[in-house]
Amino acid sequence: MTTVPAGAISKRDNVVVFDTTMRDGEQSPGASMSLEEKLELAKILEEMGVDVIEAGFPIASNGDFEAVRQIAELITESTVCGLARAAAGDIDRCAEAVRRAKRGRIHTFISTSPVHMKYKLQMEPDAVLEAITRSVSHARNLVGDVEWSAEDATRTERDFLKRCVEAAIKAGATTINLPDTVGYSYPSEYGELFRDVITSVPGADKAIFSAHCHNDLGLAVANSIAAIEGGARQVEVAINGIGERAGNAALEEIVMALRVRGDHLPYGTSVDPVHITRASRYVSAITGFPVQFNKAIVGKNAFAHESGIHQDGMLKNAETYEIMKPEDVGQGATNLVMGKHSGRHAFREKLKALGYELGQNALNDAFGRFKELADKKKHVFDDDIVALVDDALARGSEKIRVSRLRVVAGTDGQSAELTLDIDGVPSTAEATGDGPVDAVFNAIHKIVPHSAALRLFQVHAVTEGTDAQAQVQVDPVRQACRPAVAVRTHARFEGGSSRIAERRGV
Repeated sequence: MTTVPAGAISKRDNVVVFDTTMRDGEQSPGASMSLEEKLELAKILEEMGVDVIEAGFPIASNGDFEAVRQIAELITESTVCGLARAAAGDIDRCAEAVRRAKRGRIHTFISTSPVHMKYKLQMEPDAVLEAITRSVSHARNLVGDVEWSAEDATRTERDFLKRCVEAAIKAGATTINLPDTVGYSYPSEYGELFRDVITSVPGADKAIFSAHCHNDLGLAVANSIAAIEGGARQVEVAINGIGERAGNAALEEIVMALRVRGDHLPYGTSVDPVHITRASRYVSAITGFPVQFNKAIVGKNAFAHESGIHQDGMLKNAETYEIMKPEDVGQGATNLVMGKHSGRHAFREKLKALGYELGQNALNDAFGRFKELADKKKHVFDDDIVALVDDALARGSEKIRVSRLRVVAGTDGQSAELTLDIDGVPSTAEATGDGPVDAVFNAIHKIVPHSAALRLFQVHAVTEGTDAQAQVQVDPVRQACRPAVAVRTHARFEGGSSRIAERRGV
């Protein structure tokens, strides 16, 4: 990677975190936020230590104006920013919205790429240059902190981009943003763009350079980090990476990349990462945009391990498979997910955590049945394991066990074929009934004659999901001088229907 000449890039190692969740993030179709939700999010961002909060686009609607205005009055530590096009009306409206902010900023922009100037703006390059000088000067007369963006900078002719940047700085811009508006660039190219502009534009040392990357090619975070290495000292991000089309660079990923890889990325931020998960979940809740399970840093599986090899390593030393601590980002504890890929070591530790200490034979038996269950279920919950172990412990005192059961239910009748092992001796019977359960009990009556009558039949799910295990309880009416008989079994529910998959402990 090319080394930038000494002194050409700001020596400040701190990177300004500019959050645009409420502006660019809200532009995601369906991600609109209410005023109350924006105010709460602004408080969370300020508590996190976000440097700049882009609260909205004041000219876009009265709702956006009011959100920026109230956030400007509420927030005292972070800079509150509003977006404005290169038009006097936009800039005046934005200035009014941030007027009462302790730290207010106007962020104005105009397109600079040939395709945008020709088809979107229908303006010649000289007219665009004039608009930059006029709009930035007007904004600077209203506030002391002005950011200027070259929309579609990565597809802008380099010499013309430099002329635009120079004009914006001369007009009073304190921050220069070179956005990859359409997610077109790649890391080495984007980093080189910043190096070139910073080292060759007169007066570049008077402004902070900023990166704003979209994720159309999945490169937003990589491009943002490359820009930082190229001299950018502000990065524009959104919680969970939400934003136009494929979204923006994710705040949580950039903050943690700089934190974890400080050995090669010696740049810090003011963000306290312990608030990251809270912010992520709040944004997901108010926008209705779920966070993908494998999303870096904040995804459900970001600190979850199912593979037996990984779980064994984690139990010996967490650093074997985790490069950061889940509690560092407010994720709670590491989750060793019990599933078909889990190993015996992790299963033993899970049992200990659930309060079970099993001998080797009992452990082997429970682990074998756990594997059988894991092959049938996507998710094995703690209650699944408890049910398996409790069932195994109860089996040792069983005098009667179901060894085989076949039930037929249809329009032409219901029948059951049942084999019970009574003190180790098998007995088989067939019976019909008014329904499949009645047929089963009639078969039981043939094998073990009794005078009990059915009083209660209940099925309770003991775990979560459509493939949950369940407990079935059957209580016959008590007869004189005869103890009640209770029948409990484990079942699985699939697709909304229920069936008995295993039956033990009659």
